[in-house]
Amino acid sequence: MIQPPPLNTAELQAMDRAHYLHPFTDHKALGAQGTRIIERAEGIWLWDSDGNRILDAMAGLWCVNVGYGRTELAEAAYRQMLELPYYNSFFQCANPPAVRLASAIADIAPAHMNRVFFAGSGSEANDTVLRMVRRYWDLKGQPQKKTVIGRINGYHGSTVAGASLGGMKPMHAQGDLPIPGIVHIPQPYWFGEGGEQSPEDFGIWAAQQLEAKILELGVDQVAAFIAEPIQGAGGVIVPPATYWPEVKRILDAYEILLVVDEVICGFGRTGEWFGSQYYDLTPDLMPIAKGMTSGYLPMGGVIVSDRVADTLIEEGGEFFHGYTYSGHPVAAAVGLENLRILRDERIVDYVRKDAAPYLQERIAGLIDHPLVGEVRGVGLLGALELVSDKTRRARFAGDGRAGGLCRDICVRNGLVMRAVGDTMIMSPPLIISRAEIDQLVELIWRCLDLTAAALKE
Repeated sequence: MIQPPPLNTAELQAMDRAHYLHPFTDHKALGAQGTRIIERAEGIWLWDSDGNRILDAMAGLWCVNVGYGRTELAEAAYRQMLELPYYNSFFQCANPPAVRLASAIADIAPAHMNRVFFAGSGSEANDTVLRMVRRYWDLKGQPQKKTVIGRINGYHGSTVAGASLGGMKPMHAQGDLPIPGIVHIPQPYWFGEGGEQSPEDFGIWAAQQLEAKILELGVDQVAAFIAEPIQGAGGVIVPPATYWPEVKRILDAYEILLVVDEVICGFGRTGEWFGSQYYDLTPDLMPIAKGMTSGYLPMGGVIVSDRVADTLIEEGGEFFHGYTYSGHPVAAAVGLENLRILRDERIVDYVRKDAAPYLQERIAGLIDHPLVGEVRGVGLLGALELVSDKTRRARFAGDGRAGGLCRDICVRNGLVMRAVGDTMIMSPPLIISRAEIDQLVELIWRCLDLTAAALKE
C-alpha cells in the first residue's frame, strides 16, 4: 500500500481552504486564520499537527464517551468490515449487528421502550421523529394533530426538520425556517431570563408556557412536545427542579406525546443511561446518537415506546421512511462494542458515583472567579456564565465577544471548551479521572484569568 506523502500544517491548511467546507463556519474568516489540524488523540487528550497537547473538555462534539484510542472499537469495525461491510435494511432484510444493537439498547432504555429505528445521525433521528409523530396521529384517526411544540434555543439538528424543531434564531433566519406546523415556547433558562423570580417560580412559569401554547393552538391540533433533558448546544441549560414535574403534569392532562431528545444526554452523560431516567420522564420517543458509538462511527436512531410502535406495527401498513444507512452493520458492531465497554467497565456507575460529583464539586469553586456569574451542571455537563458584574448578574454586550475570546484563549493554552454566546460549556469524556478533572479546573481558572486581563485591555 502506497502512503501519500505527509503534509505539514501550512500545506494542510491551504488544501483545507481550497476544498473543505466546514459545518457552522464563517468560511471567509476561517480561511484568513487557518484551521487547527487535529492529528491524533488518546484518552481525553488531543494533539494538533504542531505537536500541542490539548485537553478535550467537549468529548469531541459531546460524543466520545469512552475516550479516544479504544482499540476494541477499531477492531470491532475491522472484523465486521471483513464479514459484511454493508447491506441495507430495506426489502425485508436485517443484519446481526443491527438486530443485536436494537436489543441491547432496549435492555438499557426505560421499560416501556422496546424498539429502535436506526438513522445515520441525531439530525436524521429528529427528521424521523417528525414523520413518526404525525404518522401515529394519522393512524389514531386524528390527522389534524400535526403541530409539534419545541423550545426557543433548543437544538435538534441542522436538517430542515431538525433545525425547525430546534429554536435557534440564526438557523431559522437562513432558509425560511421553521417549516409549518412547528412552534416554540420559552426555554427554562433562569440565569439569563428568570428576572427577579426564584429558580423554582421561574421553572413553573416556563413549564406553564407549554400549557398556554397548547390551549392557544387547540388540544386537537398539538401532536407532541420535544425537548432535551438539559439543553446542550443552547448553553447547558439545566432546568430548575420544578420544571420537568410540571411539564409531565401538563402532557398527561392533555395526552400530548413527549419526545425527549437524548442525543447529548444519552449513554451515561448524566450518570444514568438516559437523561429521561435522571428526570423520571416517560417519553414516547427518544432520539439518540453521539454516545451510542462514542463518535467512532456515525450512527443515530429513535427509541420508540410500545404504544407508538404497536400502533405503527399493528395499524400502519408500510411506513414510507428510512435511510440507506439505517442499521449499518459496521456502525452497529461498533455501537455494540461501545455498549459492552460502558456496561462491563461500569462507566455509567463511575460517572454517577465518582466523576460527576467530583467534577461538580470542583467547578462549583469557579464561582469565586470575578468573571463567573453562575456555575451549573449535571453529571459530566457544566456551564460557566461570564459576566461583567456578578453582583447585578450583568452580562456583556450580548455579541458573544467575551465567550469567543475565552474560547480562543483556552485553545492557545491547551484546553477545548465551547462558547455559547458568553457561556462557557464543557462535556468531557466519561472516563475522565479525578486527577484529570483537577487539571481541567486548573486550566479553566488560568484561562479565565487571561480572559479577564484581555477584556480589561
